[in-house]
Amino acid sequence: MNTVLRALVATGLMAASSQSLAAAFQLAEQNVSGLGRAYAGEASAADDASVVARNPALMSQFKGTQVSVAAMYVEPDVSLQGTSTNNGLPANLLDDNSIAPSAVVPAVFMTARLNEQWSVGAGMYSQFGLATEFDKDYVAGQLAGETEIVTINTGISVAYEIDSQWALAVGLNHVYADAKVIRHLGANPLQAPASTEVVNLEGDDSGYGWNLGLSYQIDADNRLGFHYRSETDITFDGHFSNQIPAALGGTNGVALAGTLELTLPAMAEISGTHTLTEPMTLHYSVLWTGWNSFQELEAQVAGKPVFNKQELFDNSLRFSVGGDYQWNESLKLRAGLAYDSSPANESHMSISIPDTDRTWYSFGAEYQLSETASVDLGLSILRGKTQTFVEKDALGSEWGFKSKGHATVVGVQYNHSF
Repeated sequence: MNTVLRALVATGLMAASSQSLAAAFQLAEQNVSGLGRAYAGEASAADDASVVARNPALMSQFKGTQVSVAAMYVEPDVSLQGTSTNNGLPANLLDDNSIAPSAVVPAVFMTARLNEQWSVGAGMYSQFGLATEFDKDYVAGQLAGETEIVTINTGISVAYEIDSQWALAVGLNHVYADAKVIRHLGANPLQAPASTEVVNLEGDDSGYGWNLGLSYQIDADNRLGFHYRSETDITFDGHFSNQIPAALGGTNGVALAGTLELTLPAMAEISGTHTLTEPMTLHYSVLWTGWNSFQELEAQVAGKPVFNKQELFDNSLRFSVGGDYQWNESLKLRAGLAYDSSPANESHMSISIPDTDRTWYSFGAEYQLSETASVDLGLSILRGKTQTFVEKDALGSEWGFKSKGHATVVGVQYNHSF
């Protein structure tokens, strides 16, 4: 593989992977009950069966069997404005008002009380996901084309109620991940079509991780919770191809074996839930994500390294506070505020999805349909900080951008107890 082609491959992988492991890739949306309060108190609030995802020790708060089914619709608003180029092309050719498609994030959970001390639970949901799409003839096509990663977490947990105050839980998680990275040549001095594919990577893999939960019931009105989830190693096995002629070191459309290694980071959350008055409850959380596990990225094609890059990501924190208000016997209202910090290194910003710190403004409600059934509705408005940066492609062009990243999340969830 010649030097120019190697550089093109490396640029494509860098653009995809540096943003795949950013806060924009981490999904908080595992339930709708938490969505309504910006996911404050997720490790301490025992709302429904979705506790399997954020602290299975809370299963000990339930009797009988609980089932929750949720769907959340995510509408991103990620736009780019070109600010500069070094190749004589007008900067406004970089403008794009929508690079991230909408998506539906589903989840399903079940818990069951076995006896006075033991509970079990299972869930299927997603904690990481990403998708961006640019036109095939986008002028900076080497930096962004199509990037997609989908993960499905299937977990099972068991909880033990030690006494009236303490409960402990452990769980095992199976993570399936599917990824696609496509990059195009874009504007180039070779006069080749801008839509020429220089990177086409597709692959999937499965990995395993574990989690640990703990809850402490201080008294009838106050509870603390802690949850830890381990790292999960993913090695995407799939194929690589491009449309570069074989004479120039390309594959000319022929698929070759390819791999890309990623580590989904560890997470730890501490939460509190406190009943302030009979109708009002306060929730808060601090969520730590161990992005420093992603220090470098190495990709291989046909068993040979084609790219190695230092990333040096930082750990990130998410702070949230929210509350519930029991309006009447049937209706509970929710609201919350959160600040989500980005781990991305400012010297490695990319237009695949320009990552940024973001603030959540959330509202929700729970309506009791009957003694055994309820429905949750939630809305979160995410506002991101504007970022300005310059990104360089493999052929030496420098592209300046101003990015804005916002999103709206709405969801509905049905809960039933038996």
